[in-house]
Amino acid sequence: MPCCICEKDWNSFTKKFLNIKRIYMNRSFWPRRIFLFVLFAACAIIVFGGIVMLLWNNILVPVLSIHAITFWQALGILVLSKILFGGFRGGWAGKRHYWKQRMQQKWNNMTPGEKERFKQEWQKRCGGWKFDSRETPVATGSPEGSQTGE
Repeated sequence: MPCCICEKDWNSFTKKFLNIKRIYMNRSFWPRRIFLFVLFAACAIIVFGGIVMLLWNNILVPVLSIHAITFWQALGILVLSKILFGGFRGGWAGKRHYWKQRMQQKWNNMTPGEKERFKQEWQKRCGGWKFDSRETPVATGSPEGSQTGE
């Protein structure tokens, strides 16, 4: 890696930097961007609140015979459900991806014997999750199950 930048590269870098600076630091750029963000957020709130209100009033009122709700109550339900089930940092999507990636890395680093012990441990914990009810269970070799007619 060179320790200095030649003049040609420096000039092209400076031109690109000044062009980016001119575009993004333009005084009319940021107010317009903020206005569009606020407009988009307001539209999203109105749409999602309306969807919750319509679903509640058209499904739950006839089925469960409960009272219809207003738009503001629908927004309250939406915020409450977001707090209780999703949080405000993207919910479980990122954590699930991280966990899956970490488990895949651990699985790839296991020897075949470790993989078999891992499978047996989880089958024991989960109660034989791959057991087909049409098959007969395999005998474990215990003295109670191995009586012969001798």
